[in-house]
Amino acid sequence: MPRSLARDFRKLYDELKDSEFDAVVVSGTEHTHAFATLPALLRKKHVYCEKPLTHSLREARLITEAAKRAGVATQMGTQIHASSNYRRVVELVQSGAIGPVREAHVWVSRAWGRQSREDARKHNDIVWITERPKEEEKVPRGLDWDLWLGPAPERPFHSIYVPGPKWYRWWDFGGGTMSDLGAHWIDLPFWALQLDAPQVIEAGGPPPHAEIAPASMWAAFHYGQRGDLPPVKVTWSQGTERPAALKEKKIPRWDSGVLFIGSKGMLLADYGKHVLLPEKDFAGFKYPTRTIPESIGHHAEWLRACKTGAATTCHFGYSGLLTEANHLGNVAYRAGKRLEWDARSMRIRNATEAEQFLGRDYRKGWKLA
Repeated sequence: MPRSLARDFRKLYDELKDSEFDAVVVSGTEHTHAFATLPALLRKKHVYCEKPLTHSLREARLITEAAKRAGVATQMGTQIHASSNYRRVVELVQSGAIGPVREAHVWVSRAWGRQSREDARKHNDIVWITERPKEEEKVPRGLDWDLWLGPAPERPFHSIYVPGPKWYRWWDFGGGTMSDLGAHWIDLPFWALQLDAPQVIEAGGPPPHAEIAPASMWAAFHYGQRGDLPPVKVTWSQGTERPAALKEKKIPRWDSGVLFIGSKGMLLADYGKHVLLPEKDFAGFKYPTRTIPESIGHHAEWLRACKTGAATTCHFGYSGLLTEANHLGNVAYRAGKRLEWDARSMRIRNATEAEQFLGRDYRKGWKLA
């Protein structure tokens, strides 16, 4: 069989000689990301992996450390990171245009997850589900269901899981909107505020379900001082949840956005635009000199790095930390507890029972080593 038609990437890795490939692109479901990424890193091959980088926090740490040892070009697929708008926002925040930032809010209007048929229609969800289906459906032609399940626990096929992004609302396969869109939206404050690992994480929403991620939820990440930067609280709101400034109409009512609150003003941004607030206070404001060059393109950036050794902006050393933080939002939500996080040891000081959500055991035939 031609290798271009190989069904199982594990067998492909076994067959390929190091001299036959230089780089790998991983674009499968997130519950298999680490399994497709790690073998390449162990063989010192460049890797581009779509977001979110991994299915769990422990996988994210494993991939981050492997990438550091490999010393190869890596990039996570947060394509909006390459936009001019994100660069200008980062420059504004880091130049002190709104003063030191101690509070930032991120919200997205998408409400996909566990909800009623009525709510799913209201929120334009592509499916509705409240419990795992009891019936089994015939596996479509061309789909190897056992292989698609990969490391996840075995379950009968049902069209409620595929095609994507139906699967991302199931904890066995994804992390819901928190880890999916969080990779894009939380990326902006993560970059601008030079964040690393949160010290305390809180979350809330509807009662956690054992199998299905919520359509709406919120999370709060508390970061300590980073060099000269003050401690900061970053909140996440999805679906029907909204930050207070938006609900109280203190800022323009954007469907999704990022709000930085500084000592001298606020900065509101989304994927394509941004505004300094209150606008009257920034009339005639002179933008800082540009310090971040325009991107040649998110994918092109990685390809250049593969060929020349140039840096990428969403390398796994950066995007691994972002991925870990987003996973912690889900861990706090699922555990229903405020978490005190020790990033070095990957332990939860005050709620060791929540550590069950940091990773999982894998199905026979699937291992990370």
